[in-house]
Amino acid sequence: MGKTSFAADAAAGVLPRAVSLLRVLAASSGTPLRLTDIAERAAIAPATAHRLLQALMAEDLVMQAGDSKSYQISMGLFCLAASAGGESSGLVKACRPALLRLAGMLSDTVFLLVRHNFDVVCIDRIDGVFPVRSHTGDIGGRVPMGLGQAGVLLLACLPEAEREAVIAYNVPRLSHLNVVDEITLRVEIKHALEQDYVMNRAAGLFPGTVGLSVPIRDARGHVVAAFSIAAPSERLNAERLPLVVQALRREAQTVSALITPFDPALRRPHQYLGTGNRA
Repeated sequence: MGKTSFAADAAAGVLPRAVSLLRVLAASSGTPLRLTDIAERAAIAPATAHRLLQALMAEDLVMQAGDSKSYQISMGLFCLAASAGGESSGLVKACRPALLRLAGMLSDTVFLLVRHNFDVVCIDRIDGVFPVRSHTGDIGGRVPMGLGQAGVLLLACLPEAEREAVIAYNVPRLSHLNVVDEITLRVEIKHALEQDYVMNRAAGLFPGTVGLSVPIRDARGHVVAAFSIAAPSERLNAERLPLVVQALRREAQTVSALITPFDPALRRPHQYLGTGNRA
């Protein structure tokens, strides 16, 4: 066997081992695992497991849990599946009927969004009859927290220390847009906490478009996701706004009763302020 064939065979063995690490982490149901536990369950040498985990982290498929040395699946892996049209999240399955009802009732584009590190990610979307542009774009799209109605809402609902960390990190990321500064963002956060919803007219980026977002909570009252709509500005006038807010909140309450412990990374996104790719 030549050197080229040997190198190809050696490289081919990397993928199965990396996948075995992902399977081990997935089987933990969201519980972070130490390197030694991962290596043992995957039957891989710790040094090799460490090297592969670092490579997977670089691709935003694996992340470390907060400041610990334990590992878990990153939402980046879900975003990859979501972009391909998969339904790998229990939250997506639980929310899809609500999205369909909202789209049918309102005729506007509706979104399901969650937090991932310093970003907000669209994990499901149903288009309405009125063409609109959105910050996240299609399923799998992400924007920095603080941008768009769901970005403000999910940021506002974080514990104070995490919220401040995200603001400090994201304000410089948003400065080039010339529509978000720290004072404006803090005012929007204050309004979000008072109203329990966010309405964003986004005049600076998408003139003529308005967005509205309400929180989705689990049984303990923790915000885990958001329903949003995007519509032409005239469709969210003073007369229609209260009815739209009521419809979104009603569907959010329906979903809250369906959230299960089998989707922990989406159910408790505020606990996953990881150290992976924050771009």
